[in-house]
Amino acid sequence: MRNGIVSSLADATTRGYGIRAFVNGAWGFAASSDLEDAGIDRTAARAVEIAKSAGNHERRRNTSIPPHAYNDRFVSAYTQDPAEIPLERRVALLLDAEKLLHVDQRVTAGRAWIELWRTEKTFYSTIGSRIEQTIYQSGSGLQAIAAGEGDMQVRSFPGDIGLYAAGGWEVIERAALRENAARIGEEAVALLGAPQCPSGEMDLILGGSQMSLQIHESCGHPAELDRVMGWEANFSGVSFLEIAQLGKLKYGSDIVTIVVDNTLPEGLATVGYDDEGSKSVTSDIIRDGVLVGYEMSNETAAAIGRRSNACVRAQGWEFVPMIRMCNLNLLPGTVPFEALFDDVKDGIYMESNRSWSIDDHRLNFQFGCQIGWEIRNGKRGRMLRNPTYGGITPKFWNSCDAIADRASWVAWGTPHCGKGEPIQVGRTAQCASPARFRNVKVGVGYAK
Repeated sequence: MRNGIVSSLADATTRGYGIRAFVNGAWGFAASSDLEDAGIDRTAARAVEIAKSAGNHERRRNTSIPPHAYNDRFVSAYTQDPAEIPLERRVALLLDAEKLLHVDQRVTAGRAWIELWRTEKTFYSTIGSRIEQTIYQSGSGLQAIAAGEGDMQVRSFPGDIGLYAAGGWEVIERAALRENAARIGEEAVALLGAPQCPSGEMDLILGGSQMSLQIHESCGHPAELDRVMGWEANFSGVSFLEIAQLGKLKYGSDIVTIVVDNTLPEGLATVGYDDEGSKSVTSDIIRDGVLVGYEMSNETAAAIGRRSNACVRAQGWEFVPMIRMCNLNLLPGTVPFEALFDDVKDGIYMESNRSWSIDDHRLNFQFGCQIGWEIRNGKRGRMLRNPTYGGITPKFWNSCDAIADRASWVAWGTPHCGKGEPIQVGRTAQCASPARFRNVKVGVGYAK
């Protein structure tokens, strides 16, 4: 929905299959939508031929056979099937919410959207696995763009890209678009006249959705083991992490624990099994501030003497499976959200990402947020526009001295994360509460 008009409406179904073959130390992959027996035979033969050809040109690898075969069925937890919600009701929700954004004539553009997916997936393997999965994923959001006074400002909700999670129509209702639209429009207008974010070194509190992006970019991508091993460098580069740092690198302060949990009911990346047929598990990436694990496939895990934590996904049947960030979660702390402000004498609270930049080793970063508030002597004060902050990944995470409790912990989903060449779009989640960081470089002086 854009400015009171249904600007786009899409309903698409795609159906097909992909086949992986391992021959003489190399993988081959082929896909087709031809479901006839002869078509399946041709596709399998093509996958074998590609594997043979690849084996002639690249270093051979010793693959790892999954340790277990599974015969199972998995269905995402959901309350209300989106297919049962009439189109008229969906459109009415977006019309209402988008209209409420226009609190002032300076709101020049309003947007509201819903995205709904249902995936039926069946996995077969020659070790005997037969796995069926039905996966429901839903998301929605809204955005106000205000222009005036020689400036343009953007406010989005929930967070910067909306609320996305595993589940059905209840995820859309939980986003509460109607209830928050007017406030978002008002904040977009107020930002036009707000003072510029100051520059300097000060304390920083990040809202939950910005924490999700911080985890995604500075923890999730560098912990993909194919990047660490140099097997993947497209869309985000490689990684500053090294296998020799496992159990040694002080990635963050003692209160920072980040886990892969692909069993989380509301996680956007939750499945019963990944696209290698490995069962979803919970595993540590950072425990008490120390790097202890990676996001792994069967092959990469075997290379470092471990077992896969089921982080292999393909965008769809026509794409080769690869390691993907899945549900990567910062465990909540014990501090109520409002108490994060109590002992901040000079700082800024920032919400909702506006821009991001990080080097191709995921080490040096600079992020901009949509909105900020000055903090003075434990109190949130005046609104600030164009807030930015930057840092070096381990130093930044080691400056974290408080994480809000579970009451403000949200399973923030990222619906369109790119990786690979040709590019694949993945659905990830970075669940987080707001958190506080000490002595962070803030402002335009650090955004060069």
